[in-house]
Amino acid sequence: MRFPRLLLCLGVWVLCGSAKPTERKERVVREAPLSTREHDDAQSFDYDHDAFLGADEAKSFDQLTPEESKERLGKIVGKIDEDGDGFVTVEELKAWIKFAQKRWIYEDVERQWKGHDLNEDGLVSWEEYKNATYGYIL
Repeated sequence: MRFPRLLLCLGVWVLCGSAKPTERKERVVREAPLSTREHDDAQSFDYDHDAFLGADEAKSFDQLTPEESKERLGKIVGKIDEDGDGFVTVEELKAWIKFAQKRWIYEDVERQWKGHDLNEDGLVSWEEYKNATYGYIL
């Protein structure tokens, strides 16, 4: 009686092992890139604008005149210059870029949440998540 049970368990184990998906999903979350644009300062500074201002803010700067752009950048530099000495240090610039990236991440999380909360009750059920993520019908 033990041998058939062992054989049955072995058969189930083999079937389960062969039923695994062949495509491996990436489980490591990587930081979002600073910009989707090419980082080549010889061609343009678009990458730097995205990293410095955030992609959405950089798009709004594209619509401004050079004078308006200079005025707005002056205001932003005032925010970056944490110690108020009139200069932006490498550390202050790094802190600003991290701030801009975090702001984008939080905004993206908010967009994702709204996209998954299909009944708009402030909660995301497993059914809502499956439907929004995998396209299942509730």
